[in-house]
Amino acid sequence: MRQRFQVTFFFVLLFFVLSCGEKAKQTSEEHKYTNALANETSPYLLQHAHNPVNWRPWSEEALDEAKKENKLVLVSIGYSSCHWCHVMEEETFEDEEVAKIMNENFISIKVDREERPDIDNIYQTFVRLIDSNSGWPLNVITLPNGKPLYGNTYHTKSQWMQVLSKVSDMYKNDPEKAAEYSDMVARGIQEVNLVQPVSDFELLTKDALLKSVESWKPFWDLEWGGDQGVQKFMIPVNLNFQLDYALLAKDDLVKAHVKNTLDKIISGGIYDHIGGGFFRYSTDARWKVPHFEKMLYDNAQAISLYSKAFTVYNELEYRDKVLETIAFLEREMKHPEGGYYAAMDADSEGEEGKFYIWGEEELKSVLNEDFELFTKYYTIRSEDAWEDDTYVLHKLMKDSDFSKENDVSRNLLNSVKKRWRERLLEARMQRIRPGLDDKIITSWNALLINGFVDAYKAFGQKGHLEEAKAIFGFLTEKSYQNGELIHSYKEGGRHISGFLEDYAFLADASLNLYGVTLDHSYLDFAQSLTEKVQEQFLDEASGMYYYTKNNELIARIIKTDDGVLPSPNAVMAHNLFVLGHIRYDTDFLEKSKSMLSAMIPSIGESAASYSKWNTLLLHNTYPFYEIAVVGKNALPLIGNINQKPIPNILVVGSPSESNLPLFKDRYKEDNTFIYVCQNSTCKLPVKTVEEAMVQLHDF
Repeated sequence: MRQRFQVTFFFVLLFFVLSCGEKAKQTSEEHKYTNALANETSPYLLQHAHNPVNWRPWSEEALDEAKKENKLVLVSIGYSSCHWCHVMEEETFEDEEVAKIMNENFISIKVDREERPDIDNIYQTFVRLIDSNSGWPLNVITLPNGKPLYGNTYHTKSQWMQVLSKVSDMYKNDPEKAAEYSDMVARGIQEVNLVQPVSDFELLTKDALLKSVESWKPFWDLEWGGDQGVQKFMIPVNLNFQLDYALLAKDDLVKAHVKNTLDKIISGGIYDHIGGGFFRYSTDARWKVPHFEKMLYDNAQAISLYSKAFTVYNELEYRDKVLETIAFLEREMKHPEGGYYAAMDADSEGEEGKFYIWGEEELKSVLNEDFELFTKYYTIRSEDAWEDDTYVLHKLMKDSDFSKENDVSRNLLNSVKKRWRERLLEARMQRIRPGLDDKIITSWNALLINGFVDAYKAFGQKGHLEEAKAIFGFLTEKSYQNGELIHSYKEGGRHISGFLEDYAFLADASLNLYGVTLDHSYLDFAQSLTEKVQEQFLDEASGMYYYTKNNELIARIIKTDDGVLPSPNAVMAHNLFVLGHIRYDTDFLEKSKSMLSAMIPSIGESAASYSKWNTLLLHNTYPFYEIAVVGKNALPLIGNINQKPIPNILVVGSPSESNLPLFKDRYKEDNTFIYVCQNSTCKLPVKTVEEAMVQLHDF
């Protein structure tokens, strides 16, 4: 349960319920100011290298200086593609009057949340404890020891100056009260991590799962998809769980809700209809106008989600969006040696979305005779204009309905859509491009490995598998050193030790690669990473895993809830479950169940924040099947099985003799057999996928 705090009298005045922000800034070669961030490689930190504020990166030296000078520490956290962080920089951090106050009274530290998610997690937890609203930019004022006094998101210049004055005066006038308050907050941050370990598994029931989903349903937007709200995020982990649940529970309402959500997303402006790829979130309930930053983690998970959804709904448009998103990533976010960059900025030329929006006259000049049909397809109407009579491309009907209503064949529509995209993409590429954050983040690239593997499973295109293997090779070469992962890679950049999400997500990706290649090196690597997590991240008291290896911050976070990324603890529990089934390791299976059991109260209270755990609960409450394919012809048979929409299944194989329990003594030189198993019991071996599917349904 998340603890809330009542803030003492002088703090109440300080909390402004505001939003988050950021801006991409052009600089000349000569600068009036240069601070310590000029020596960094993070694009976000470099954006602030010529502010008049005496910024420095997070370091023990900076905190030691604060202690020595008895100054408060100002920690400002953001990321390079965040629009409102740019705005606050332009309005506030570039202002010399503000900088004078900050430099005289504070040690000011800039943090790239993508480089240091551990710091971000700590202070986001603090802000949620006191105010519930959190986001970026996150601005926190702490004691010299890092314990927070104040935190909030975007501020105008006047608001920020007021905050600086009040907090500084309070600290000077009553340092004992400030210390008392910050100690209380630090304890509260640590207490958020309290997870009660469970030794029995009686809570792992279908009833717990049903109650979780039923408590969630009233919050769904059944008209426009997703959860109700004035802003909407895709949250692929939620839709992935809902899809599996719909199939296993035979819940037609959930299945329809997922499809409606998927359809509305790819019809809306949150999808880039010209260049491919998904923007970060929608600023409205209809998915129409996005915040225009493109994040690797969103697109990686969307590839997995729509690939899987294609196997369920057989919607060709889902396949098209997967292929278009892959084309976007390979064209605009790929490192020459194989990894993928973190993000593309929302802004160009100081304006959000300018790279992506269109004026009517420009569309006419580019499309010529196609303009009239284009306006019908993408809803170019005066009442749908966004800002300054520009348009965010979106559509209101499916292609099949549009074809009928406008008497255009599907083949012709597909042909003209291709022509539209080519012409408009060529025109767009002449514009000034948004900034690119060229960090290569291990955990996000692991999600993309899964994306390519899932696309390969759904569509059978060998190039997708090769790309997944190439990303894995890049990570093991650049981001895996002496048996340890680093969190992000950039040539010449600082190498920060990997966090739990890096180990958990890459182990998961490695298991997925093993499943489609049958290459034991991937299985062994996943096992090695899992053992490393057990050694370096385990919290003995809760049975969960800390987010960080060390204890250098004011608290060690145990991240159990999902956000835009799945919970790394839930992914670890999933990895233990899969490894336990492959190796018949009962310790791993027990560990996975114990972690899941401890999360049942949270799952019941807030299903929307615990979908990865709920997926594991599906594995434990509905029949879970192992399909082992053994023989020289294993790979094509596995490829056939993977194209079928079967949740709660582990598909593995061996093209040769193997001592793994699922394969031992089952290899035959002259035949390939399929074994369908559940709870250590297997049906008689069969030779065809059709026979195996009959056995699966009759188990």
